[in-house]
Amino acid sequence: MLAFFAAQILDGMFTYVGVSMWGPTIEANPVVSSAVAVAGLGAGLAGVKAVAIGFGMLLHLRRLHTLVALLTAIYVAIAILPWTAIFLFH
Repeated sequence: MLAFFAAQILDGMFTYVGVSMWGPTIEANPVVSSAVAVAGLGAGLAGVKAVAIGFGMLLHLRRLHTLVALLTAIYVAIAILPWTAIFLFH
C-alpha cells in the first residue's frame, strides 16, 4: 500500500510540474485534464489523487493486495516512467 501511495503522490507532483511547465495539453489522462480544467491545477490534481488513494485504500482494506500491487506497477509504467522520460529528454 505504501508503494501505491508513493506512486500516486509522485505522479501528482510530476503532473503538477509538467502542466506548470508545458500547459494542460501535456496531460494525457482525460479524467485528470477535466478535473484540472474545472477546478484548477492544484485542486483538480488533489481531488483526483485523493479519489485514487481512497480507492486504493478500499482495495487494501478488502485484502485485495495483489490488485493494489498490480495497479502500482501499472501506474509506474504508464505515469511515472513517461513523466520521467519527458523531464529527462524534453
